[in-house]
Amino acid sequence: MVVNSNFYMNLALEEAWKYQGLTYPNPAVGCSVVGKHSELLAVEAHQKAGFPHAEVLALQSAYFKLTNDNTILTLTASSDIHTFLLNNHNNIFKDISLYTTLEPCSHQGKTPSCASLISELGVKKVYVGSRDFNEEAACGGEKLLACGMEVVSDVLKEECDDLLKPFGMWKQKNFVFFKWAQRLNGTTNGGIISSLSSRKNVHAMRDVCDLLVIGGNTVREDRPTLDARLVNGKAPDVLIHSRGKEFDRTIPLFNVQNRKVLIADNFEACQNYKNIMVEGSSKMFELTREIVDYYLCYQAPIFGGKNSFEIKEDKLKILNVHQVDEDIIMWMKRI
Repeated sequence: MVVNSNFYMNLALEEAWKYQGLTYPNPAVGCSVVGKHSELLAVEAHQKAGFPHAEVLALQSAYFKLTNDNTILTLTASSDIHTFLLNNHNNIFKDISLYTTLEPCSHQGKTPSCASLISELGVKKVYVGSRDFNEEAACGGEKLLACGMEVVSDVLKEECDDLLKPFGMWKQKNFVFFKWAQRLNGTTNGGIISSLSSRKNVHAMRDVCDLLVIGGNTVREDRPTLDARLVNGKAPDVLIHSRGKEFDRTIPLFNVQNRKVLIADNFEACQNYKNIMVEGSSKMFELTREIVDYYLCYQAPIFGGKNSFEIKEDKLKILNVHQVDEDIIMWMKRI
């Protein structure tokens, strides 16, 4: 049983990591739904703040799989999915097991309580990875137990806690992640490196970041915009790390509306922001070593460029690897 529990929880983890960096200020969460005969009915993840939670999306997909009633697939608002499931479930979830990387929320926020929905649908068993430390939403597991449901906690807890870490950092102070793209030969210069899908993924992260950190030389050489135009999103504030304060103000990043551009030779401004992306290569990697929590690499299956990503010595642990089009995306932390 332990092996099966880990397997289904890992499926939920893999799905959730695809949306890491996109859900701020909410946590990235994944959920698997498994049938009476251990058949996989659904694997879903929370995709963006204000969108349905992972458990709701997974139960929506599972309902369709069990009933072939595509009416539920036309619903996008969490409250509408909740209502439909409560009115039409006909006890089809009584032999179902649900695996969620984070304890189901117990409160009514922008979306209804997942713990209440799960209990009212009569789900047989719930497996939980991480406990919810957010006081407003916590105790979902206790709520399920109070309803007579079987709850198994701490399934792949370490892996689920790694997924949840950004959310915890936002609650404490801030979360800083370092992003770069490289070719197979480690080069990071010489024009566009990653695929359009990867670049859209980065722009979607910029859309929910409140600060983007970049080096002064990169600004002068690349003359970037650093916005989220590929997803029609908002542009974050920018901190240019530079000793020199003089820049050509026709560089596009200076002319984005509703943006603050800071120039400093330190990172003290980061204390005023919650969700921070650092973009750069070797030099910025070294400079931000003490403030970065996670690392995000887009590995493109191409060769070219001249300047390699050169770090004398360091060791990172891969937390997740997944593919977007031809690119490999890796989330890592320093060990």
